Amino acid sequence: MWLRAGCEIQFDESEPAPFILMLRPRSGRRQWVARESYTLIPSVPVEEYTDPYGNLCQRLISPPGKFVIRTSADVLADDTIDVAPGAPFVEVQNLPNEVLTYLLPSRYCESDQFIQMGREIVGDAIPGYDQVARIEQWIRDQFIYNEAAPHFQLSAADFNQMSEGVCRDFAHLGIALCRGLCIPARMVVGYLHKLEPMDFHAWFEAYVGGRWYTFDPTQSEPRGGRVTVAYGRDAADVAIFSQFGPALYPTRMSVQVEQLPGPPE
Repeated sequence: MWLRAGCEIQFDESEPAPFILMLRPRSGRRQWVARESYTLIPSVPVEEYTDPYGNLCQRLISPPGKFVIRTSADVLADDTIDVAPGAPFVEVQNLPNEVLTYLLPSRYCESDQFIQMGREIVGDAIPGYDQVARIEQWIRDQFIYNEAAPHFQLSAADFNQMSEGVCRDFAHLGIALCRGLCIPARMVVGYLHKLEPMDFHAWFEAYVGGRWYTFDPTQSEPRGGRVTVAYGRDAADVAIFSQFGPALYPTRMSVQVEQLPGPPE
């Protein structure tokens, strides 16, 4: 399906502030970016680079006063996500080098604390995809997905003590449980068509059967219509904006995802 996804983020600052933004989707096996616009008001010099996870990052210094970031991209995205019951576990010694980092504990995913819990959750599931699917369903059954949850910047261990959380919390716990079973897992941030309420969204991917598969415990069934913006070990790697200096929050932020009738002209 063709999707038009974008956002508008507004800041109001008293002094210049260094920023790193991560707002540009890139073309890959599961999506093709046909058209893109990226507007800064007022316009400021920008340096773009690619981080260690392949994400497109924009480095700039915002001016004092009102500063608006506006993005839009027309993307050919998959209508569905692949499911592969029975896809096998990949032994650690056979994993590609670039996947190994997604086995390790990270800031928000303390996987070394979830080894025994993960084994109990998956039970007798076939090692690999079926284990991840059982983890996904367990999280869905145990926690309430509430985008208005008051908790902030929880790790997987923190969230495991709660009853509800936001999408990043669900993803962190899924990642930690997978890594505890020696299944590489990474966090994904982007857009999801028809997400309610509309906002940026987070889910996770697990590496089984020789490739990455999408898992989203916040949704009741597998759903396509996803536009990926960034991959990383956890939320610390995939922040849509990082501001350095006095903590600032957007004075306004809106996200839009709409389906297009066909390719952009």
